[in-house]
Formats: sequence, structure tokens, C-alpha cells
Amino acid sequence: MRSCLLFVCSIVCTSLLGSLLSVVDAADPPNILILLGDDIDKASLGPWGGQAHTPHIDQLALDGVRLDSVYANVAMCAPFRQEFFSGQCAWRTGAMPNHSKSVAGTKSLPHYLQPLGYHVGLLGKKHIGPRDAYPFDDLGGLPKDRDANDDAVVRAEAYIQKAVRAKAPFCLVVASNDGHGPYTHGDRSRYASDTVQTPHDALGTSQYKQQLGAHLAEVTNLDALLGRLRAILENENVAQNTLIIFCSEQGNAFPFSKWTCFDSGLAVGMIAAFPKVIPAGTQKNNMTWIADIAPTLLEAAGGDADEWTFDGISQWMNWTGGDAKVHQYAFGAFTNCNILDNKTRNFPIRSIRDDRYTLIWSPQHKDITSNVTLTQALQWLADGETDKYPDVAASWVQQSHKEPDAHSKALVHRLHHRPEWALYDRKNDPHELQNLAGSPGNKQTFQKLQKALLDWLERWDDSDPVATEKAFIQKH
Repeated sequence: MRSCLLFVCSIVCTSLLGSLLSVVDAADPPNILILLGDDIDKASLGPWGGQAHTPHIDQLALDGVRLDSVYANVAMCAPFRQEFFSGQCAWRTGAMPNHSKSVAGTKSLPHYLQPLGYHVGLLGKKHIGPRDAYPFDDLGGLPKDRDANDDAVVRAEAYIQKAVRAKAPFCLVVASNDGHGPYTHGDRSRYASDTVQTPHDALGTSQYKQQLGAHLAEVTNLDALLGRLRAILENENVAQNTLIIFCSEQGNAFPFSKWTCFDSGLAVGMIAAFPKVIPAGTQKNNMTWIADIAPTLLEAAGGDADEWTFDGISQWMNWTGGDAKVHQYAFGAFTNCNILDNKTRNFPIRSIRDDRYTLIWSPQHKDITSNVTLTQALQWLADGETDKYPDVAASWVQQSHKEPDAHSKALVHRLHHRPEWALYDRKNDPHELQNLAGSPGNKQTFQKLQKALLDWLERWDDSDPVATEKAFIQKH
């Protein structure tokens, strides 16, 4: 009798195990939809308390996980996107200057996901290369001089439908131009100058508020695109098996964001949602690199990150409910060469962050830094104001002359002059305005971060960033 019970139990257990395995085997790999903004700072977005009207991004955060400590290596479009797609740091790919391309042999999402049966497409802005390093299905660019949402929706829907009909998973990147100047579309009436708020690290001139309002209008237009893309997933009955990533890209093009190593430049707004897999309405403060995204997506798709060369580390466990400390630090870089108006100015910057402090090194601190958004301000400081209508940074110079208070003078000086070493306590000084590098009470923190940064740079043969910059200038 006992042997019969054991036999029956064995059959039942085997049957149950087989059923479970068949469910696992039958599970479809997730689709992946990525929406990339363009020059949008995290602090402007609704989920982080920003003033942009972003109901669809807000809803995505309620549906998934809001990632609060994501950092890029470089706050410029081409380096950012190549780090994102490759999972490799800018020091490895060589894509550190503006409009740069990766070294030969670089691999990216198409290489990682296509062997798993994925259709891997890119619609919109590129700023990547060479082609064999980033062999996406090319769905074409999107117009910059008008609202491109209708174009994006038509082409995204066709690509998704093609994959669905082929019963293949897809990874589609929709890379909008929204957020990048010049700001040409979106409903500006929502952001009248008298309602636009000025952060503490900016001067609220009329030029600044007008331009920031126009920028925010494009952010809201991008938000509308997210809603329409999610509707496509619902219409195609794939929403429940699609991992959605929203990414703001690096900070905006206003002073102290893009083209810097400040937090407002390198910090990234990112949200991930996947029904019944990523816990809804959660927030994670685990340090995340943009280079982590590719291996994370590969693990989510069922691939093995150990088969590829990544500098990032998969955060899939953290996204799906874990709480592991993957990185102690995030590293940043800026190279001034190949930026419009200042292609040969040698002013490299390097940085390191932990969960509280930022250390920024500017080895050419005795010289000046500048870029296309700061050129007119630099000219006005050197030669005096002209009758030309001031851009944002030049309007700050103008205001500092009219109202020469300590705050405006300090911000205008900061446009083009940086100390050699700057240590900031982001907990008490989120805009990174108070340099603690010379503070005796912060000596241990300074030395710890400085050593970790210099060790990182030595690893990548970048101990002399000035020499690195010279090599980039000669190359370009």
C-alpha cells in the first residue's frame, strides 16, 4: 500500500513539475520599448517634483519603478547614447567628445538581443557610430522643426505590428528630438514667463524664463508621445508583456547642466515599468550607471551578460524588487573639444559621486571653459555689452551689471571659471554651489573620493586629462 502511495505521489509531483516547466518554457520573452528624450533634466519632470506637465510619465512611475540615482559618464548626446546602447563606459568606447564615434569592435543592443530572436529598431535621433557597432533596424530620423509625434507613432506602430505578426519579440528605441533647442513646438501657453520657476542656480531673466518655458513645452509634447506609444501596445495586445523604459537623457542646455559634470548635467530621469514583474509605484536609490542599462535589458530578455564585455552591471534584480548595492561610485567626464564655437579649447573635467558627495576636478582651472551657449556671455564679459539681443547666459551678464548682488556675480563668474577641485554635499547643497574642498571637516571625504577618482582614471590611461583632450583635438 505504501509503495502504491509513493508511486502515485511520484506521478503527481512529476506531473506538477512538468506543468510548471511547461509554463516557464512557454513564457514569451518580453518586448522592450524605450522612449528617449533629448536634453531634459530630471528635476524638470513630474515624478521628481518638476514643473513640466507630464501626466503620462507620472503614470508610468506609478506603474513601475522610479530610478532616482542614475548617472551618465558624459552630459552630451553622442557619448550618452553610445554608453546607453553599448553598456560600456566612454573611456572604453572612446566616445567622449561631442559628435564622437565608438572604437572599432564596439557591440550594442542589436548584437546582444538579435541572437535571442529580437527585432531591434531605432526610430529618430541617432548620434551613434560606426554603423557596424550599432546595427539597429533603421526606422529613419524625425523632423526637428515641427511636432514629430504623428510620424513617430505611425512608424513605431508599423514596426511593432511587424514583430507581432512574426511572433517575434521586439526592442524598439524611439529617440525624440523634444527637449533639444531650438524649441519649435509644443503648447507654450502652458508655460507663460510669469509662471516659470527659477531654480537657485539660475538667474530669472526674461530670456531665461522664455526659453525655459519653450523647453518645458517640448517636454510636455514628449510626454504626450509616451501616452500614444502605450496606446499602441494596448491595441496590439502586448502591453502586459512589454518592458517600458523612459529616459530623459542628460541635463538641459541651460547653464550648469549639459556640457558639465554637475549633478544637473549627469543625473538622468529614468523609469521602468513591466506589469507583474516590476513592482508598481516603487522608487530605487541604488547607484545606477547608464552603462548598466544594456546588461539589464539583456538579463530581462533571458540572455547572459557574462558572454559580452560590459562596464555596467545588470540592475534587473533591483528593478524587480531587490535592494543590492551594485556601485559605490559614479564617474563623469567632460571634454570641451568638438563643441560648436570652441572646438579646440582644452578644458577637460572629471568627476566622481557617491551616494551623498560630488567631487569635480578641473585640471585647467586657470583657463576658461565655454561652449556655444556661453559664447556670447564670454564676449560680453571680455569686450562689454553690444546691441545684440542677449541669449540666456548673456542676459545673466546683463542682469549682474544692473543688479550686482553677490548671488548674481557668483553665478556669472561660475559660467566660465571653475576651481581645480570642488567638493559638494548634495544632501545639504543640491545645486552644488558651496565648495567644501578646503573644509577641514570634509578632508577625509575629499581624500577618499580623490583617490578613487584618480585610480579610475589611471585604469583607463586618463591620469592626465589635458593630454587626453589634446589627443582628441588632434584626432578631430
